[in-house]
Amino acid sequence: MRRTKTMLLVAVLFFFLASEVVFAGKTISVNFDNEVVGAPSKSFSSFVGTWYIDRDGKKMVYAVDGRKWARGTMSAGIADKAKALYGQRYAEFLDSLAAYKYFPLTIYQGIRSLSSGTISVKFKAISGRIDRAAGIAFNIKPNGDYLVIRANPIENNIVAFKMERGYRSVVQWIRNIPVRSRKWYTLKVVIKGDRAEGYLNNKRYISFKFKKKIDGKIGLWSKSDSYVFFDNFIAQPN
Repeated sequence: MRRTKTMLLVAVLFFFLASEVVFAGKTISVNFDNEVVGAPSKSFSSFVGTWYIDRDGKKMVYAVDGRKWARGTMSAGIADKAKALYGQRYAEFLDSLAAYKYFPLTIYQGIRSLSSGTISVKFKAISGRIDRAAGIAFNIKPNGDYLVIRANPIENNIVAFKMERGYRSVVQWIRNIPVRSRKWYTLKVVIKGDRAEGYLNNKRYISFKFKKKIDGKIGLWSKSDSYVFFDNFIAQPN
């Protein structure tokens, strides 16, 4: 049985690595038109929060649903997902992730690591009493550290956060940005070595230099009771 499980894990890891090689250097575009409402996305692995395929009218979207949110909501099957993405370091990843239970996180499966390029996604914040946060996570490391740039209609701002060693800290905070609920926007992150930029509808608001080269997995992010739709996830590695 143990040998069978080991062989299965190797096969899963090979699948992820093979798919990442195919897409390296090419534009990757993900929409959710052919997915099943109520099911997890086939392209993402969720670790914190409730993520599933939803509808916006007749259109299929990827939703983070915090309407029944409670601190400590971890996604189903996270151990297996972590093993598939990080192999033997999965336990280290999960230990650090436990400190970020306020922050729903889902990781895109198709890229092993992105160190230079562009990530963009359309989002529509639907509801949330505490938050309506829509973010792009990047530089996601096996130890659970990552960076995120997010917009929030409740606060009318765009913020870059650093999630490191179980703590969240602000990298850059831009206030008085007109972001409305129930309206579609495009959030974009541009990575150039140790620099990152954040755009809303193609206007740059965030620009910072990180302490080291940015290089890690990418995904989507939110916070607490946010109910947000995502669509048209695009990654363009350079």
